[in-house]
Amino acid sequence: MNAAIRTQRVLGRLTIAAAAILALAGMAGALALIESTAAAQPEAGAPPAATNRAPISAVDSVSIVVSDLDRLTAFYTDTLGFERVSHTESSGDAVEHLTGTFGVRRVTDRLRLGEESVELTQYLAPEGRPVPADSRSNDGWFQHIAIVVSDIDRAYAHLRAHKVRHASSGPQTLPDWNPNAGGISAFYFKDPDGHVLEIIHFPPGKGDPKWQRPSGSLFLGIDHTAIVVTNTDQSLAFYHDTLGLRIAGASENYGTEQEHLNNVFGARLRITALRAEHGPGVELLEYLAPSSGRPYPADSKASDLWSWNTTLLTQSATDLEQRLRATRTTWVSPGFIAGFDPSTNIRAATQVRDPDGHVMLIAQPDTWPQPWSREPEAMHASERSPERITPAPSSGSSASSPAR
Repeated sequence: MNAAIRTQRVLGRLTIAAAAILALAGMAGALALIESTAAAQPEAGAPPAATNRAPISAVDSVSIVVSDLDRLTAFYTDTLGFERVSHTESSGDAVEHLTGTFGVRRVTDRLRLGEESVELTQYLAPEGRPVPADSRSNDGWFQHIAIVVSDIDRAYAHLRAHKVRHASSGPQTLPDWNPNAGGISAFYFKDPDGHVLEIIHFPPGKGDPKWQRPSGSLFLGIDHTAIVVTNTDQSLAFYHDTLGLRIAGASENYGTEQEHLNNVFGARLRITALRAEHGPGVELLEYLAPSSGRPYPADSKASDLWSWNTTLLTQSATDLEQRLRATRTTWVSPGFIAGFDPSTNIRAATQVRDPDGHVMLIAQPDTWPQPWSREPEAMHASERSPERITPAPSSGSSASSPAR
């Protein structure tokens, strides 16, 4: 580990230590879960300016594998207020190598809520396996997106009216003794395929200040995606040391509210919030108790319905590939795949796994649209299939506050 990486990691650990000290001192809210962007925005098309450029500049979107694209898109748009901004179909050599799956043909809808986006992808071939019916929030394949709402009670009533399935027993408000999470209200529920989603409400002084802006909308946007990890320090070696995501907050959550939110008896979690310069956060959820969570299935395929992936944007695929190779990262793709059609706005993309098996799709755009995640044009590989793998010839086709 070189001196620069050691320094990054020490600073990250000091951030966590400082959070604990501030909490003991009773300085509620002193550690913001989400830091507002103070730097001036770069001009459109230019990469973000930075003195010491982080390997990952943005969290672009979260991709969810679904069994029936039309049915799931209708649920997200009609029930949760998302807007569909693009529909694409992809197949062929490049997408097969990108996903590590042979014989792929898939269709994708990109949906937007506020400033954030998700992608719903159905694999027409090969078909994947469903989310296990007995999945629990402490299982290793658990991942969710946290949808911010303006009124938790009204949002819960709305979901009940649409007959969603509960994952929590009901909305929970985290206690004030937890300075970093106290006053935050949340509720877990399931989409028609069994994917767990969260609605979350931030009181004044918690979360990104943008969630406090006056709005006539009930569903506002996506604050973060959360994933279960087995060892926070191991995960930080990947997300913080290698990818350069900054540590934005940390807490240890437990008690009856947390147990009923996660619907896991005796739940005690170490939660670490990570951020890039742009986009929603990534939260690491380590279950200190109970220890009954099952690991991420070793035989997982891209088409399995629990195989979420998170799209991260980099300014230099070449530099990041060297970092990933040096740390013996597990690759899904053979490496960064180049040679995209110019309309995709992607120079190169790859998929890798974190230490627990969660997939990250890392892409280098040709240009950097501003503001982030607002344009419907494809910003990454999963919106339209790349035409070829360099140097292989083409055989593809395409159509146009730590919470909880």
